[in-house]
Amino acid sequence: MSTRLHWRPLTTLDLPAVEAIAAIVHPAFPEDAAVFAERLALYPDGARLLEVDGVPSGYILSHPWRFKALPALNAQLGAIPADADTYYVHDLALLNAARGTGAAAMIVGDILRLARAGGYATMSLVAVNGSLPFWYKHGFRTLDVPELTDKLNSYEAAARFMVKRLT
Repeated sequence: MSTRLHWRPLTTLDLPAVEAIAAIVHPAFPEDAAVFAERLALYPDGARLLEVDGVPSGYILSHPWRFKALPALNAQLGAIPADADTYYVHDLALLNAARGTGAAAMIVGDILRLARAGGYATMSLVAVNGSLPFWYKHGFRTLDVPELTDKLNSYEAAARFMVKRLT
């Protein structure tokens, strides 16, 4: 029996599932429901839900942002900046049932295409929760930006700012 993976646009009806997945995958990085709802409202093209055999099993939240200007954890953005110059991956979370299925690589490819189509020179993110090897495998590299040290430490001591050049 094969597993059916399907990434689809996230809707407001999916937000309780996103909150439940986040609580399991990222218990050390709690965010209010309003943060998830705002990311979806501000940039719906960057919000997707993964279904494994019809069951919500992961999500991604991503959006245009300013390079080296990291959003604070559990903070609303207010708006997507008019001068956004990077495509930012806020969160990619997969339940154990979705890991090792290729679902993460599928969505990374999708958002890379979205970022390139938007004309962004880079994609950026904060790697946490042991995800550095995953992002490295997908072409992201750590970038040492001393002025981001305090903000990165607010996530966790092992948090790293990572960038992938698109042009």
